[in-house]
Amino acid sequence: MSEKINLREAMSIGIGGMVGGGIFAVLGLAVSLAQGGTPVAFLFAGLLALITSYSYVKLSLTYPDRGGTVKFINQGFGKTIFSGGLNNVLWVSYIIMLGLYASAFGSYAPNLFELTSNNTLDSHIYSSAIVVFATGINYYSIKVVGKIESYAVIIKLIILLGFVCIGIYGLLDTPNLAQLSFKNWESPINLLTGGMVIFVAYEGFELIANSAPDIENPEKNIPKAFYYSVIFVILLYIIIAVVTVGSLPFKEIATAEDYVLAEAAKPMLGQVGFSIITVAALISTFSAINASLYGGSRVSYEIAEDDELPHELTSQLWNQPIGLFITAVLTLILVNTLKLESISTAGSVGFLLIFAIVNYSGFKLAEEINGNKIITLTGFILCLLATIALIVQQYSDNKLGVIVAISIILICFLTELIYKKTEKRNQKN
Repeated sequence: MSEKINLREAMSIGIGGMVGGGIFAVLGLAVSLAQGGTPVAFLFAGLLALITSYSYVKLSLTYPDRGGTVKFINQGFGKTIFSGGLNNVLWVSYIIMLGLYASAFGSYAPNLFELTSNNTLDSHIYSSAIVVFATGINYYSIKVVGKIESYAVIIKLIILLGFVCIGIYGLLDTPNLAQLSFKNWESPINLLTGGMVIFVAYEGFELIANSAPDIENPEKNIPKAFYYSVIFVILLYIIIAVVTVGSLPFKEIATAEDYVLAEAAKPMLGQVGFSIITVAALISTFSAINASLYGGSRVSYEIAEDDELPHELTSQLWNQPIGLFITAVLTLILVNTLKLESISTAGSVGFLLIFAIVNYSGFKLAEEINGNKIITLTGFILCLLATIALIVQQYSDNKLGVIVAISIILICFLTELIYKKTEKRNQKN
């Protein structure tokens, strides 16, 4: 018998998945898109995550499975080219998230220790090195990955909550508080698309679904784990956004876009605060890379086991699924070729699409899962509209990100189509 996961541990999986590298990677980007309305952008994205978590709760209770999202999509659509293509998108979205976290690590690390006189080169060296190091840990011991996660969640939450408490106190005496006023908000469509670009900061709640078979008293604890962790993170992100926008002039936020949270600690705590937040960012992004490498390799294994990718992906390399090695290599390529905003847009498009389909699975299976059709359908429509709004708005500002996102989705479906046709031909022969 495996040890059962209690409510606190299940919540820490969700909170740890969300408060990973996301907030450190995309906070500056959020402010550049939403300006004084950044807290509202985080609220929009959070509400979408909360509605989607309803479908996850109902599906996790009816179909508890370590495959999580993969299982729910297959349950709703069968093992078809459509579901296989979507599950491929999920795997690639994990790789994109890894690229985002590694980019964030590479942006923060040179502020503590410069390797060369070239900041861009330093970022690439740090980003690549942390992916290689985390891959090594995943190969060495999954137990060590779990231990790192449990300690990292506590450390980053203590530091972030400390930042919030000191930050709120610091807001009592700052001229920048006026930046939060309504006149500094971007247009409603920009607030919405700003929220969708940074949606990646919330995607980690779905990891609770992978733990569903091991959660004790599931009827009570699965809903609580999802809802409590999402609501906690929404409130945390909104307060962090308020403190950041209220602490620094927009010009300074734009200059320090990739490491803005550390910069926001400076007015209150000086260089010591900057260093503490930088350390928190490095711990958070490292733990997020660690967990996402494991999650990504599990997703590729589940997809291959369900016969939606070649069975060779269920084979092992150095006692771990071969998907771990492939995930790490693709992450290294991604992090050294794309900019942060393009990675964030591609990741958000991928997860919004996946969550739209999970909501639709919840709608289709409403009677089986004892779910509310209105809530699940609302989740589906909102995720779909958010995906379209994000693609349309970003196409004018970030064409490369949109092209990358759409290309990835098309390649995922094309790969599935080719695989299924080849399998069919082989079976006939």
